[in-house]
Amino acid sequence: MSEANEDQRALFGQSTAVFASLAGPEHVVETASAAFRESPGLRERLDRVYRTGDPLTLRDVQVEEASFDFTLEPRRNADGEVIGVHLIGVETTQVKQAQRLMAEHRALLEQIARQAPLADVLDGMARSIEELAPHEVVVSVLLADPDGRHLRHGAAPSLPDFYNEAIDGIATGEGVGSCGTAAHRREPVIVTDIAADPFWDDFRELAGRAGLAACWSTPILARDGDLLGTFAMYHRVPRVPREADLALARVFAGTAALAIERHRAEARAQAANDELAEAAREADERATAAAELAARLKAAAAAQAAAPHPEHCQLGGAQPCAAPAEIKLADSWGDAAWGCPDHVEEAIINVRSVFIASEELGGLAAYLNRT
Repeated sequence: MSEANEDQRALFGQSTAVFASLAGPEHVVETASAAFRESPGLRERLDRVYRTGDPLTLRDVQVEEASFDFTLEPRRNADGEVIGVHLIGVETTQVKQAQRLMAEHRALLEQIARQAPLADVLDGMARSIEELAPHEVVVSVLLADPDGRHLRHGAAPSLPDFYNEAIDGIATGEGVGSCGTAAHRREPVIVTDIAADPFWDDFRELAGRAGLAACWSTPILARDGDLLGTFAMYHRVPRVPREADLALARVFAGTAALAIERHRAEARAQAANDELAEAAREADERATAAAELAARLKAAAAAQAAAPHPEHCQLGGAQPCAAPAEIKLADSWGDAAWGCPDHVEEAIINVRSVFIASEELGGLAAYLNRT
């Protein structure tokens, strides 16, 4: 059986069945299974079945702290008279709890598929588990830095701010609380009593201020095994997990992994798009600069007939350059212009078709000897 199937089996648990054979209008118990418990809430329904002789099915009946589905059948004698009631019940507490949790799990998967913000997914996941878990639990998700050496706050809607701020950025390592150790080991770390566990020596006072007595932490791992973060379930009293608790942690740690990996993939794609956009912008700027320099070169060439060697740089564009004209440029179309070393270098970098004119025309030596 796959781990996912085992987790679902643990979450849904094994239902407890009860049976009782009741006699007479007072519903005296003649035989019953060990799990049977009398419930005042059933009395009126038993009376109805005994009185009418009609079977009755009941859903979600609370018996003490458990929820049951019941079937009530009339018992008849050889003459067809109702002499009692047969009761058959199946406990549905864990099943219904697991059904609600799995419904929330599907909703989270849909959020991830819609590319909802990571913070919203993790916060919603934490709140859902806290609301639906059968025992009081406080959920925290920490996110690993890219180097895997530190854990950052991800979501913890029910932990106090001072606690979240104190553990934001904790190192991963052996003995660094439940989460730092789980991240370091890449395996769950179960601390059932914070007050007595050495892993919490450095955080015991902090946990006490926050009212935390137990912490079960599960590493959140990517498909390739890289550390993504930790998923922690805190308790207000010392507590040992059941198999259903561990299955719940594995299921939702896997969900958190999907959300974090999707978020990282989107961040990488956005960064790549930003780089492409920046490269395109720079290319446009270079093309614009090249076109402007080519235009200046052409305009300067037209002025060569009147002033073969102008006094000032001809490549300054809209803001005329007052520097001496020291170097002569030419292009493959036969245009030529004189410029200062700075503007000449700008033209060589941005306009592929230009070159420095021959030495006798005053260009190459002056360019090579520029300061």
